[in-house]
Amino acid sequence: MLPSIALVGRPNVGKSTLFNRLTRSRDALVHDLPGLTRDRHSGRARAGDREFFVVDTGGFEPIAKEGILREMARQAETAIAEADVVVFLVDAREGLVPQDARIADLLRRSGRPVLLAVNKSEGRSSSMAGAEFHELALGEPHAISAAHGEGVRELVDAALELAPAPAAAPPPADDDRVRVAIVGRPNVGKSTLVNALLGEERVIAFDEPGTTRDSIALDFERGDRRYTLVDTAGVRRSGKVTETVEKFSVIKTMQAIDDANVVVLLVDARDGITEQDAHLAGHVVEAGRALVLGINKWDGLAVDAREAVKREIERKLAFLDFAARHTISAKEGRGLAALMKSVDAAYAAAMVRLPTPRLTRTLALAIERQQPPRAGTVRPKLRYAHQGGSNPPVVVIHGSALRHVPDAYRRYLERFFAEAFQLRGTPLRIQFKSGVNPYADGAGRR
Repeated sequence: MLPSIALVGRPNVGKSTLFNRLTRSRDALVHDLPGLTRDRHSGRARAGDREFFVVDTGGFEPIAKEGILREMARQAETAIAEADVVVFLVDAREGLVPQDARIADLLRRSGRPVLLAVNKSEGRSSSMAGAEFHELALGEPHAISAAHGEGVRELVDAALELAPAPAAAPPPADDDRVRVAIVGRPNVGKSTLVNALLGEERVIAFDEPGTTRDSIALDFERGDRRYTLVDTAGVRRSGKVTETVEKFSVIKTMQAIDDANVVVLLVDARDGITEQDAHLAGHVVEAGRALVLGINKWDGLAVDAREAVKREIERKLAFLDFAARHTISAKEGRGLAALMKSVDAAYAAAMVRLPTPRLTRTLALAIERQQPPRAGTVRPKLRYAHQGGSNPPVVVIHGSALRHVPDAYRRYLERFFAEAFQLRGTPLRIQFKSGVNPYADGAGRR
């Protein structure tokens, strides 16, 4: 399970700027206007060879009693409670203010590991930027500039030292259980599907978004296979917190995806395919998990409505072409046998063993059909391949000048290997390893 780091602080101290830098995205709006971020934003980030989740929160005012500030405070309090590590941002330009002291007091009482980050410290020495913030009694301040990246890597390294070590990638468990995460937006029928598969009312299923507030793992057997089903909280797109405060953890859903062998992404045929469905699907693909798409509430749809949903899937979820798709009715129990058959197939594909001789022959066939393009006067040489991991399958290709292989050719190889080995239901990853010339720069010469 990947650790999570929550970014908290009063408005306009640079939390969203730091979030965007860590996730290498523009997912969080950034503007010189206090209170722009109201909901929590969650994203995946990497520092060196370690991955983690980062959570951006709205401006924090712990003493707010009502209105939007109270709802923003609740969001921040939830993020703190869920986080493995909290990064508390303050503003070096404005200096220490009473609101910082109130937040620091709450963080000390939270029991969570806390790092104090003094943002907007560019042009100042670390000791000068953090001097007055020692008063908060949260340890040594870390002087950073989220906008320019100064001190950010050191801050993240310090945070990851405090976070629990990530668990090993979920293998087949000792008892050979297949871990299946059921994910989707609120009220698409996840809990109903879990109950239908279990054959009993094990989790609350109610026609109201947000009924499930945490990830719930349940063991069951079907035929001669043993599974662990994980019912997750619905993940909605951030909206107006005055209308609905999130009662569930996005981070825990993302962690459930990372810990799964297979993910069943459930969508609501009656609502159509939404941007949030595509966002969730993208996270599953990024995590490298095997995937089955379940199109729920199919019963009762008119023919023209069904055709419209199929067109939407082709248009909005085209990148899931590797995944099996099933129209089901979780409430009526229809289509579940075929769904679970695809879960088994996706699991087998994710855990497949690929023999090195056949991988190298397949690589030669791929090159024969389409060579990698030249980069100036250099053409990458792809020599041999072997398997580097599973869940998802990883094919490591050795050769020379491989840093010049474009992303389009990498995707071509991924498709070629997946088709050659008939891997249905799982993404496949290509890694390149260039050989080192022992005579480069005179090294190895006598």
